[in-house]
This record gives sequence, structure tokens and C-alpha cells, in this order.
Amino acid sequence: MSTTPADSPDPAKTLSAKPHTKDEVPARIFLVSYPKIIFLYPTFLMSLFAGIWFNFRGDALPDTTAYVITSLFLGIFTMNLVVFSFDFPRTTSLTLFFFIAACVLGMFLTFQFYPEWAGILKSIFGKIHPYANATFFHLFSFILGAIYLVVVFNLQFDYWEARPNELLHHHGLWSDLERFPAPNLRISKEINDVFEYLLLRSGRLVLTPSNEPRAIVLDNVLFIDRKERALTRMLSALQVQVRTDS
Repeated sequence: MSTTPADSPDPAKTLSAKPHTKDEVPARIFLVSYPKIIFLYPTFLMSLFAGIWFNFRGDALPDTTAYVITSLFLGIFTMNLVVFSFDFPRTTSLTLFFFIAACVLGMFLTFQFYPEWAGILKSIFGKIHPYANATFFHLFSFILGAIYLVVVFNLQFDYWEARPNELLHHHGLWSDLERFPAPNLRISKEINDVFEYLLLRSGRLVLTPSNEPRAIVLDNVLFIDRKERALTRMLSALQVQVRTDS
């Protein structure tokens, strides 16, 4: 008797197969814990856009639009840094953060276009004209993009693989392998930061194999809802499907 699902697809064919349907039991599930730098992708995209825009703009003198583009970059970069510094466990805190950020950025942009509206703040905001050229944005994009490539390369040597009957940890340059039993595996999903969840649907996945003294904690698992549902289907199939030799 084997505890492997009867209809489990061949793992060698899974990588080239079409995506799993809603009720299909996957043959393997890859789980990766990403570093927090992945949440800087809005700043990375804004930097790419700003660099391209300044290239098309040429060597013209700075104007209001150039100040606005640079201000938007600084605003997005600031909000991304807030993600690194604080947790937003509830939607109310996230809503308050966006409201304050929108008010501050809206006031700043309004004073850029209509400095006469600033009143007593005119002397302060009138002197603030943030500006960066195309070279700055291209270098920023290149540095962040290079870090992303290193992160992707490093993750090839540290990831988890869930199968119907075992949980595997691949790590190290020499492909070291740790095996944990999958039967009776307990799964816990935690959304500790609403902001991070909105950006990449990420969260914390806690796996507790049977007869193991410590739980396995995977932070920043992307699309955690999809991963948790797939793991649940796999373990449920393991419990109810039994293959016998005919």
C-alpha cells in the first residue's frame, strides 16, 4: 500500500504541463521565502519610467513637469521605505497611511503647479524644486535591477518543495537536501502586513511537520492564498486517496 495519490502526475512532466485547474491535485509545490527588497518594485518601475521620460525630454532646462516626475519618484520611494519600517496588520491602518500620503503628495504637487496658493508656506515650498536627470534614474534602475538578479540567482539554492508524501528543503551550492514527512503536516497562513499583501499577495507560511520540534517559518511567500489552497488540496488527496496493487 502506498500513500501516494493514484492520479498524481509525473513530476518530470509537471514543469511543462499547463497550469493546474481549481480542483486538480498538483504533483509538487515550490515554496520560496523572498527578501523584503522585492517590495521595492513600484520604485523600480517608476525609476524606469522617469529615466525613459528624461531621455525623450533631452537636455532642456528643468521645468514644472520635470519637478513633478522627480517628486513622484521620491513619493513612491518614501512609501516603499515605510513598508520596510512598519507593519500594517489592519486595513484601517493602511487606509490611514494612504490618506496621509495622498494629502502630503497632493499638497506638494499643488504648490508646484500653483505656488501662489501656498500662502505663508510659499517661502518654504517655493524653494523646493527636486530634480534628477536621466543618468540618475538609469543608475538607480540598474543597481536595483542587478540586486533583483542576484536575489533570483540566490533563490535557486534555497527553496522548499512540497510533494504528496514529503517536504523537501533544497539549500546550499551543492544542493543539500533535507526531508520532512508530509502526512499530518499542519499549515498556518499569516498576513502580518496588509501593504505587502496588496503589493504581491504575500504573507507568512508556517509549516509544522509531524514529530518535528520546531515549525518551518517562510516569510514573504508570494501569492500565499494560492499556495495555501494547493497545499490543502494535496494533503487532502493524500488522506483520502489510496492506491492498491491490482
